[in-house]
Amino acid sequence: MLSDLPIRKIIHVDMDAFYASVAEMDDPSLKGKAIAVGGGGTRGVISAASYEARKFGVKSAMSGRLAIKLCPQLIFIRTDFDRYKEISQKVRKIFFDYTDLVEPLSLDEAYLDVTENKKGNPSASILAQEIRARIFNEVGLTASAGISINKFIAKVASDYNKPNGQKTVNPEEVLQFLEDLDIRKFYGVGKVTAEKMYQKGIFTGKDLKTKSAEYLETHFGKSGKSYYYIVRGIHNSQVKPNRIRKSLAAERTFNENLSSEIFMLEKLEHIAEEVAKRLSKSKVSGKTVTLKIKYSDFTLQTRSKTLPYFVSDKSIILETAKDLLYQEKMSNSVRLLGISLSNLNTEDSKKKKAEVKEKPVSVQLRFEF
Repeated sequence: MLSDLPIRKIIHVDMDAFYASVAEMDDPSLKGKAIAVGGGGTRGVISAASYEARKFGVKSAMSGRLAIKLCPQLIFIRTDFDRYKEISQKVRKIFFDYTDLVEPLSLDEAYLDVTENKKGNPSASILAQEIRARIFNEVGLTASAGISINKFIAKVASDYNKPNGQKTVNPEEVLQFLEDLDIRKFYGVGKVTAEKMYQKGIFTGKDLKTKSAEYLETHFGKSGKSYYYIVRGIHNSQVKPNRIRKSLAAERTFNENLSSEIFMLEKLEHIAEEVAKRLSKSKVSGKTVTLKIKYSDFTLQTRSKTLPYFVSDKSIILETAKDLLYQEKMSNSVRLLGISLSNLNTEDSKKKKAEVKEKPVSVQLRFEF
């Protein structure tokens, strides 16, 4: 039962159209215009789009070529990750004024556990309002927030009143909120899974709740069991301030499709060099090398090999990637190659820290939110 579970006060803060908003802040002449960050050139892919551009159907991960067809007046802006990191650090500094339990998901979003907070304020909703106001006044950008008893519901709620809004799902509202939720809005349910659920008559949380744990696990694998608990408001994942990096990668999209493996090897050398630099900077190494191949028809393939030892050296990464490239014949010309290293030695640290667990916060179901 939900009332028997530890209840936390979780805020999910999500910056509004972050990359595009930073561009608008740095160049006020862009405000109110349809802009896309990245996506320039014949093969570029969009990293982010302003809300004005989204009205035309422009969105992240879309090709610039398609975006310009949808929105002929679209303005392309180059990505500037150094600037994004700078702004992100300012926002996180505000977060830490309220709690040390901050778990960044990316440069533009984070979870905050404010069950016990530095302000001594029992209302997570008021704290979220204050945090958003400070981001606007001190950084110059707007943010949206979701507030609830666990990370999953807070994440879903933060998308409800975007941009520049927030939504609180109080403890007594959780079950109804989840039952009414469109299955497509369940965080972690992608397009393919949603289609599969539709085929089985699952359109809302209420439909999902009628299925047994065994049924969901049979049809949706390991994720099925998590869906069973999530729709019942059970999601015990804690806010983890020091998230363990699980993989490190680099990839390249090419201006022209590559059909010769000789040209691919040349590209792989540059990608392996970038991965090695990132490993060195992060002071980590890994055992599993994965080659990512995206073909000209946009089908995606990955090939992996786990080594008996940790590696971070460019030459070993490259040689392993070459072996994976020659593992089987290419089915088409290639538009993207990527190399990632996983099974990192950070996992050893994670195991050592597994003994130390945060005490669960047990409180009454009804309390100020």
